[in-house]
Amino acid sequence: MTEILIVAHGQPGDPEPQQLAVEALAARIAAHLPRARVRGATLAMPGALDIATPETLIYPMFMASGWFTRSELPRRLALAGAEGARVLPPFGSSPGLPALCLQLIADAAAAQGWPPGETHLLIAAHGSGRSPAPARAARDLADQLAPHVAATTCGFIEEAPFIADAARDLPARTICLPLFATNADHVTEDLPDALRGAGFRGITLPPVGMAAAVPEMIAESIKAALNARP
Repeated sequence: MTEILIVAHGQPGDPEPQQLAVEALAARIAAHLPRARVRGATLAMPGALDIATPETLIYPMFMASGWFTRSELPRRLALAGAEGARVLPPFGSSPGLPALCLQLIADAAAAQGWPPGETHLLIAAHGSGRSPAPARAARDLADQLAPHVAATTCGFIEEAPFIADAARDLPARTICLPLFATNADHVTEDLPDALRGAGFRGITLPPVGMAAAVPEMIAESIKAALNARP
C-alpha cells in the first residue's frame, strides 16, 4: 500500500489544532485514494514527521514552492529518518487551483448580486522574507484571474505591500480571497486585523485551502504523480 503524508506548516505556538486539522484533511483525501494510506503531519508538531519513511510520498500543503518546501521540509524529513522521500509540488502549484479560485470568486459575487466584471479582487497572501516565490505565486494567480474581474490587488502578511495598505481605499464591491492553505492564525487573526485597520468594506472568503473541492483536487494530483512514477 502506498504511504502518503500530507504535510502542513502548522502553528508553532499551539501545534495541536492544526495537527488535528491536517489529519482531518488527510482523511478526506483518503476517501478518494482507496489503495493508499494517507496521513497528516505538521512541521510544528513535535515528532509528527517521524511516521515518514524514505518510501513515503510527501504532499506539501503549502501555497508556493519556496524555502519551506525546497529546503526546510527536506531537512526535517532527513532528521526524521525519511531522507530521499519523494516530495511532490505543493498545493499552490496545483493545475486546478486557478479554476477553483475563479469558481469561488464567481459564487461569492453571484451571492452578492455583483457582476464579476464590476467586482474588485483582493488576494491576501503570506509573502516571505526568505524567498520571492510566495509573492510571485500570488501575483501569477492574480494575473490569471484578472480577465474575469474589474481589477486585482495583492497584499501580504510578511512583505510589502502589506494587506492593510493594499486593502485601504478599495471599493465596497471587493472580494478578499485568502491565499492560504489552512485556517491558522494568519487567517483568523492577522488578516481580519489588517482588513479592519484598512477600513475594508468588501467581503472575505474562507482560505482557499478549506474549499470543499480541495481534497479531491489533491487526490487527483497524487494519482497523477503515482501514474507518472517510473
